[in-house]
Amino acid sequence: MLFYNSVGPNPKVVRMFMAERGVAGIPTETVDIRAGANRQEPFLSRNPSGQCPALALDNGMVLAEITAICEYLDEVGPAGTTLIGKTAEERAETRMWTRRVDLNIVEPMAAGFRFAEGLKMFENRIHCIPLAADDLKATAQEKLTWLDGLIAGRTYLCGDRITLADVLLFCFLEFGTMVKQPLNAANTNISAWYDRMKARPSAAA
Repeated sequence: MLFYNSVGPNPKVVRMFMAERGVAGIPTETVDIRAGANRQEPFLSRNPSGQCPALALDNGMVLAEITAICEYLDEVGPAGTTLIGKTAEERAETRMWTRRVDLNIVEPMAAGFRFAEGLKMFENRIHCIPLAADDLKATAQEKLTWLDGLIAGRTYLCGDRITLADVLLFCFLEFGTMVKQPLNAANTNISAWYDRMKARPSAAA
């Protein structure tokens, strides 16, 4: 296998997931997304979406999209642990929360960045809507407040077990603190959860 890495929160999700899951030894190639190497050949032939990360399998298939990559690595990783779930119910719960985090928080947060602070990098790569940036950022914050109320008394989003949903949310909240979308201190449950995640060795991946 070969992992196509780069700067940014998306590749960090996979790196942190691999660290938590105990997946090691996968060779890595760094793609310079600031210079637009991900939007040029030969990378486009490997991943037509022109995005990082990607994972080239030994059979020649290239997986893109962080959830697909992480679920694959969870299935082929060492026995004895899982960040997706051991039962149908656990897997469904993980996927439910991963989807909620992705659609309600990650997407508006990331788009808010691309349309504002990241505009110079993205304006010639994707369709940008600068006037929507503030509303998208506000949407992400509203959903974080909604989530704050739901996780009271929980260690992780799915209770006592850490999952892909936690890794995804942590990596993007960490990114948010770097791009003028900090945590709202009033969301004390999210803040405590964030501190627990940041203390994990995998957070340095």
